[in-house]
Amino acid sequence: MKPVVLIVGALVASLAPALAGQADRASDEAAIRRAVESYVAGFNRGDAKAVAASWADDGEYLSPDGERLKGRETIEKAFKSLFAERKGARVEVLEPTIRFVSPDVAVEEGTARVVRPGAPADETSYLAIHVKRGGQWKLNTVRETDLPAPPASQSYQHLKDLEWMVGDWIDESKDSTVETVCQWAKGRSFLLRTFRVSAPGMDDLEGTQVVGWDPVAKVIRSWVFDSDGGYLEGTWTRKGNTWIVKAAGYLADGRKASSVNVFTYVDPDTFTWRSFGREVAGHFMPDIPEVKVVRKQPAK
Repeated sequence: MKPVVLIVGALVASLAPALAGQADRASDEAAIRRAVESYVAGFNRGDAKAVAASWADDGEYLSPDGERLKGRETIEKAFKSLFAERKGARVEVLEPTIRFVSPDVAVEEGTARVVRPGAPADETSYLAIHVKRGGQWKLNTVRETDLPAPPASQSYQHLKDLEWMVGDWIDESKDSTVETVCQWAKGRSFLLRTFRVSAPGMDDLEGTQVVGWDPVAKVIRSWVFDSDGGYLEGTWTRKGNTWIVKAAGYLADGRKASSVNVFTYVDPDTFTWRSFGREVAGHFMPDIPEVKVVRKQPAK
């Protein structure tokens, strides 16, 4: 048995460096992904110093329009100006891939999506070179390239006046909190709104609203589906900065329900909402007085 033991021992000894290298690589990849998450968090807070801290002192950034920024201090100043001009901008990094070209150099590739209040998302492809210095991974070079926006659908021409709804919204009171997220579907053919209503002592009510153009009836329509199993269909009419939505449908237990809901644009970060004429199974329900809805601010 001794020769077998010797052979196994030799195999383990020969594999040990490779296994150790794999463990180091996994640890380094995890560190880089944490650095990416830190960069995204800093960007979404509008914190230029935190964003610039992701770069090496001599790091370089090449923007989609060809502007070249060299050095951490220069990059910090540029992002400070960006955040001042584009308040509320948020970035998402979509499934980045990471590969190592040496123990201290890694290449990250992916797509970045920047969402600004009241504007379509901008997407870029990017290539980032990370270098390990002093035990820390820093950005050495980042190059971004604009991705062509998908062509807007014919429906978009009828929905674009509702583009201000895109973003994250919240209205809070002592009785409940309503959070809403609105985004464009591909091609900007529909607005997709998801909502969650939270109240003390009650299960959260969640739902989805799809807003689109009806090319036959020549009106904006919406469909709401909630987590209790109810649904409503609405038609939208505009009067200045106000949209009146007449909705009707059924609750999960089959009772017929209807209401008139009013959305009024105030400014890029504010709108109001109220509901009246609320009826369930032929019985009128109390009106919901006007509430102020504000755009959610990035987490600090």
